[in-house]
Amino acid sequence: MSERRTVALVTLGCARNEVDSEELAGRLAADGWDLVDDAADAEVAVVNTCGFVDAAKKDSVDALLEANELKDGGGRTQAVVAVGCMAERYGKELAEALPEADGVLGFDDYADISERLNTILSGGTHAPHVPRDRRKLLPISPAERQGTEVALPGHGAISDLPDGLAPASGPRAPLRRRLDTSPVASVKLASGCDRRCSFCAIPSFRGSFISRRPSDVLNEARWLAGEGVREIMLVSENNTSYGKDLGDIRLLETLLPELAEVDGLERIRVSYLQPAEMRPGLIDVLTGTEKVAPYFDLSFQHSAPGVLRAMRRFGDTDRFLELLATIRDKAPHAGVRSNFIVGFPGESEADLAELERFLTGARLDAIGVFGYSDEDGTEAAGYEDKLAPEVVAERLARVSGLADELIAQRAEERLGEEALVLVESVGVDEETDVTGAPGEVVAVGRGAHQAPETDGQVLLVGKGDESPAVGDLVPARVVGSQGVDLFAEIAPVSDPGVAEAGR
Repeated sequence: MSERRTVALVTLGCARNEVDSEELAGRLAADGWDLVDDAADAEVAVVNTCGFVDAAKKDSVDALLEANELKDGGGRTQAVVAVGCMAERYGKELAEALPEADGVLGFDDYADISERLNTILSGGTHAPHVPRDRRKLLPISPAERQGTEVALPGHGAISDLPDGLAPASGPRAPLRRRLDTSPVASVKLASGCDRRCSFCAIPSFRGSFISRRPSDVLNEARWLAGEGVREIMLVSENNTSYGKDLGDIRLLETLLPELAEVDGLERIRVSYLQPAEMRPGLIDVLTGTEKVAPYFDLSFQHSAPGVLRAMRRFGDTDRFLELLATIRDKAPHAGVRSNFIVGFPGESEADLAELERFLTGARLDAIGVFGYSDEDGTEAAGYEDKLAPEVVAERLARVSGLADELIAQRAEERLGEEALVLVESVGVDEETDVTGAPGEVVAVGRGAHQAPETDGQVLLVGKGDESPAVGDLVPARVVGSQGVDLFAEIAPVSDPGVAEAGR
């Protein structure tokens, strides 16, 4: 019997990439590979790249170069392979510009990832991926493999799975291996995007929008709950479109209550919502369903009507504020976050002031601000009225400064609120700033208004005999803030209604 080969997956970018990495890990594990955490301990390091913005592209290249250095260090690493959005988007061009990578694989290679890696490790060559416009194609995702029996980690073949995990029909099941022990995991709701925002290249390399079947999503959620996951976050390029290709644009409103009934799950979070596609029924389900977080990750991007039209988007400041008022009327403690682009071609000072008016009135919990830059192949890259780079940089600094002030104010508004905090780590590490903590910080987690990595965290302050464990859902009262982060004392939730708002 030959020695099992080792592989490490290094993931950059968004939660969708994290799911892709776990699906690739599932395929590799099913094909006999040993998964290791550290690239230095692996024969092959697979870097799942991000190709969304310039900073993410640079991070991806840096990660590839860093992994390549391991090959010359006398260690175990023999090959470095690029996968993910940057590899799909640039393919052969990336391979030529970065000869340090031993392979550049596109999404079409995912189904045969084990064979590809074996070829590379054996000294063979695989032709670099040649990019193509995927907007007329279904997206390639390793989430399911149809027509074959696939082993799940910890289980036998699909035909041997427990009833609760068996596919609705045919041999289909999640093919995924968890790469960490976090009580939180993302679940891919759909892949691809049919929107044509003028600044965004994602549809060209992710493909057309296609929803996963509700039974597949439910089966994966059940499996994750069995693996110790307590919160799932539904991800896709546009969750508000879920079900449209299955003949039911309101399918998400049906799916969420079913997910809330999965044993072991304590919180379901929905990300990536389009303001123009929000509907009353979806707001009702997001604000009124037990275990579903009243959380709204709304892709506003701007609020000046002229800029939004140039972006091929819809809305304006007043309509967006009305949407937020509707949400908060139903769930006063709802969490809301969004991203914005400043310096878009043709953006005037009046447009920027309109965006600042919206930000000031919106009371968002988390705000991401990006300066505009051309993306290859997008409509906006061909616009003529570009702003000078120094003007974009000045506006980025101006709006980012305002955003920091506003999210700090919003955090202060939450003082006195009672919340349910999902514990993600016990104690604090050396990098955690506990300046101003009103006592000993015994654990770190997130409230219902905070998504992983993007929206801050809650530092739990307790007495000596209070020691929550990772995965616990702890009632707490907010007693302080530090920027976007909150300090909260562990305490019984006195009002069941408030507990419901903090789910």
